[in-house]
Amino acid sequence: MKSEQKLDMSFFDKYLTLWVALCMVAGVLIGRFLPGIPTFLGKFEYANVSLPIAVLIWVMIWPMMMKVDFTSIKNVGKNPKGLYVTWTVNWLIKPFTMFGIASFFFYVVFKNLISPELAKDYLAGAILLGAAPCTAMVFVWSHLTKGNPAYTVVQVATNDLIILPAFVPIVALLLGVGGIKVPWDTLFLSVGLFVVIPLVGGMLTRVHIIKTKGLDYFNKSFIPKFGNVTIGGLLLTLVLIFSFQGDVIVNNPLHILLIAVPLIIQTYFIFFIAYLAGKKLCLPHDVAAPGGMIGASNFFELSVAVAISLFGASSPVVLATIVGVLVEVPVMLHLVKIANRTTHWFPK
Repeated sequence: MKSEQKLDMSFFDKYLTLWVALCMVAGVLIGRFLPGIPTFLGKFEYANVSLPIAVLIWVMIWPMMMKVDFTSIKNVGKNPKGLYVTWTVNWLIKPFTMFGIASFFFYVVFKNLISPELAKDYLAGAILLGAAPCTAMVFVWSHLTKGNPAYTVVQVATNDLIILPAFVPIVALLLGVGGIKVPWDTLFLSVGLFVVIPLVGGMLTRVHIIKTKGLDYFNKSFIPKFGNVTIGGLLLTLVLIFSFQGDVIVNNPLHILLIAVPLIIQTYFIFFIAYLAGKKLCLPHDVAAPGGMIGASNFFELSVAVAISLFGASSPVVLATIVGVLVEVPVMLHLVKIANRTTHWFPK
């Protein structure tokens, strides 16, 4: 990705938490007063996958995958310490700390507020969030912390490729430890639908447009056309999901706050693990800050998609992943401020 490409947060990105909250309200109202809509859309399923939601999720993920320059992987050998931090935190630490923190809160701290069944469902949602490190939004966080754009591309590209072999076994392991039945066929189908297809499609789209129109056209004209497509797809998906989730939310409004607590703690915890590891290794700030952001944030689009495929759009598991969407933007913006105020920790 070119360093001059403008990556300031769009109007929709900046107020994403507000839009998510409004979509929650709209979806709940539809579910309560127009129940025929979710009932009708619920008929379009294949192998437990909602086809309308699947299409909207492709609309979300495909444009993000187009932004990733996988040819940058040839630069992996240059200054690899930052990549080691990213890989270690994202795949050897983050999924397991998410499991531990979420288990502690749902089964111990909130024991008298959440039934064992809901605790298990919310834990499953947290696991799906913890096993999916962020991709496209990292470019925004990197830009806001004055990160090295070329290095961020390598971090994101390698993460996207690691998702392919690592996501399924990590999710299956942690779901199994949490006593949650693992539907292997649906899990593999979800990764194929929501990782492999958009990743390959986005990559081929990128290669074709650059080959026929040039890189300058791709960055300045083609990609900006999709600026609000991803967010629009996300918001429409949330309206549909919350139309299925209406009863759960109306009957348990406090649970949104309860789910948010371990997710927020995990976000700060993982950020500081990665960020301080970068400081310890004397990485430059423009590498350490994006590395911390990649670990802290989640590929919530994938988490929501897989949760729907595995457990159904009306499951409390999906609610847990959506709370991750709700809290992510304000928390990440605060971490951006922390990173920008601590540049003096790192070598010039």
